[in-house]
Amino acid sequence: MPKFPQVKNNIKNIGIISTRIAGTDGVSLEIGKWTEVLERNGYHCFFFAGLLDRPPEKSYLIEEAFFEHPEVVEINEDWVGKLVRKPATTEKVYRLKEKLKKALYEFRRKFNIDLIIPENAVTIPMNIPLGIAITEFIAETGIPTIAHHHDFYWERDRYLINAGHDFLHMAFPPRLPSIQHVVINSIASEALSRRGVSNTVIPNVYNFAVEPPLPDEYCADLREKIGLDRKDLFVLQPTRVVPRKWIERSIEIVRYLNLPKPILVISHASGDEGDLYFKRVKEYARSMGVEIVAIDHLIAPQRGVNEKGEKLYTIADVYNCADLVTYPSGYEGFGNAFLEAIYYRKPIVVNRYSIFRADIEPKGFDVIVFEGFVSHDNIEQIWDLLNHPQRLRETVDKNYQIAKRCFSFEVLEEKLLHLIHTFEK
Repeated sequence: MPKFPQVKNNIKNIGIISTRIAGTDGVSLEIGKWTEVLERNGYHCFFFAGLLDRPPEKSYLIEEAFFEHPEVVEINEDWVGKLVRKPATTEKVYRLKEKLKKALYEFRRKFNIDLIIPENAVTIPMNIPLGIAITEFIAETGIPTIAHHHDFYWERDRYLINAGHDFLHMAFPPRLPSIQHVVINSIASEALSRRGVSNTVIPNVYNFAVEPPLPDEYCADLREKIGLDRKDLFVLQPTRVVPRKWIERSIEIVRYLNLPKPILVISHASGDEGDLYFKRVKEYARSMGVEIVAIDHLIAPQRGVNEKGEKLYTIADVYNCADLVTYPSGYEGFGNAFLEAIYYRKPIVVNRYSIFRADIEPKGFDVIVFEGFVSHDNIEQIWDLLNHPQRLRETVDKNYQIAKRCFSFEVLEEKLLHLIHTFEK
């Protein structure tokens, strides 16, 4: 058995490491949930990233950890989609790696870290130097580690051709004795197991033990800003604008619903994959006679106003305003937006992406599903549900109870604390 230099039987301070811990991306949201569960069980969480919105007194910011740091962008441009990389790129990787590894040692010293949780940082290679730095740090210290994996490189087409196989085999993910690996779905678990890495499945979760906030007058004007009257249908696409979200299907749903005001509301920005797909979405929407309204600039963790004096709304406000949620993704690591729609008791239309079929659908949720394309039968199902309020209430309540049983904080708590206790024996 490896000898860990940390304090055995007394893990208290946990370091959460990622390229970004800020905003409403899926990884940052799950970090917030894990943090809440850990801290209510007496652990203290500290954060290491290149972009941070956590309390400064608990944070260690180093800009080179962010995947949009200029030098990291230059590295990615020379190995993703290429067969050969430049020697200068390799040199840059190891130079940044050394700086990041020193920062990890300082992070550990500053906050007296007993255990680390790399969040997707040794999973998807958006920042190669950070992944290698974390791997070497673990190898050199034997620090207890729970590597939380959301998206592996082999799950993304953009990494199929690359000039970085040596880096990927080294650190994405690393195979070291002091690491417990956690994946978010059963398909990823099988793929990782085939590569000889044992792992635990912990699905994405939501705090179903706490009822969602009720709508109030604060967000009464959101419909007006979007261009909808009280009687108009508010159709929400609660995702980033990236190709795997298949937003064209949501546009088709709005078109086929034959609404007086055919508007699709998109809650998140394009994110880390550029604006080209967003342009495609807007062009397709115009051809279908559907208006796209993006409101990412109006959403914040708390209510307030932005720099322009515009009123800000929480994601809860947006869900409370919505009448229908569309979730037509072709691929998801799990499905945060699905759980959010269930939490806020909204009807949802879902494409049967692989993880949904494997890990979510078997639980018995009553949702409107399609497979690859939207049919007129789906549109009839939507109207049938929306036009029968009593059945709608029964449906969303049933879904809430299923999710509370299968995807709650208590499920996370049981599985995560068990992993931590394996290090404390």
